[in-house]
Amino acid sequence: MNAAIDAALAGEVVAVSTGPLSKEALHSAGHPFPGHTEIFASRTNAARSCMMQYSEEITCSFVTTHVGYRDVPQLLTVARVLEVIELTDEALTRIRGRRPTIVVCGLNPHAGEHGLFGDREEERIIIPAMEAASQKGMNVIGPLPGDTAFIADRRRTTDAFVCMYHDQGHIPVKALAFDSAVNTTLGLPIVRTSVDHGTALDIAWQGKARPDSLYSAVRLAVRLASHGVA
Repeated sequence: MNAAIDAALAGEVVAVSTGPLSKEALHSAGHPFPGHTEIFASRTNAARSCMMQYSEEITCSFVTTHVGYRDVPQLLTVARVLEVIELTDEALTRIRGRRPTIVVCGLNPHAGEHGLFGDREEERIIIPAMEAASQKGMNVIGPLPGDTAFIADRRRTTDAFVCMYHDQGHIPVKALAFDSAVNTTLGLPIVRTSVDHGTALDIAWQGKARPDSLYSAVRLAVRLASHGVA
C-alpha cells in the first residue's frame, strides 16, 4: 500500500484502488490506524479528508467513521461538519458539472426534535455548519432524521447525504448499492478509491466472492482522475 501511495504522489500512477482490509489484522501487525482512509490521509499529509461512499443510487459522506458510538458526539464540531459538506460539494460539482443538492443528517433520533433528544448537537453544531455552507453558495437541506432521510422520494432529489457516523450512511448504501458502491477518500492530493465491503473471510477460497465493487472502484478512480478530483 505504501508503495502505491508513493507512486501516486510521484505521479507514476494517476490513482490507487484498494481491496478490502482486515482492521483486526492491521492492528495485530502493529499499525495504529482504524483503516485505509486514515492511512491515506496520514501518508499524504492531507490537511482535510473524509470518506465518501459513492454510487449512482445513493452517495453518503461521513463526518466520523471508525469510532465507537459513544465517541461520536465529542468528535462533532462546526468546523468538521462544514469541512465534510465542502469536500462533498467540491467532489460532486466536478463529477457532475453542477452544484449538488446535499442532505445533512441529524445526530439524534428525530434530529433531536428541538432539544428533546441528545445534547442539542443539531442546534449547536450541525445547523451552524449548514448555515456557513449556505453562505458559501452550497445547496444544503436539513438536518433530517436518519430514519426518513433516505426514503425513495428524497433520494431522487438528493446528490449526497452527509452522515454523522458510520452506520447512519453505510446501512442505506449497502442495502441499496452493495455491489456497485465505491469508497473514496476526499481531500487527498491523490485519487484513492476502494471497494465498499470488508474481507468476507467466511467465504474465502470458496469461489463465492463477487468482484463488482472492485470493478466500480477502478471505474470511479478513472473518472475522478480525468476530472482532477482529489
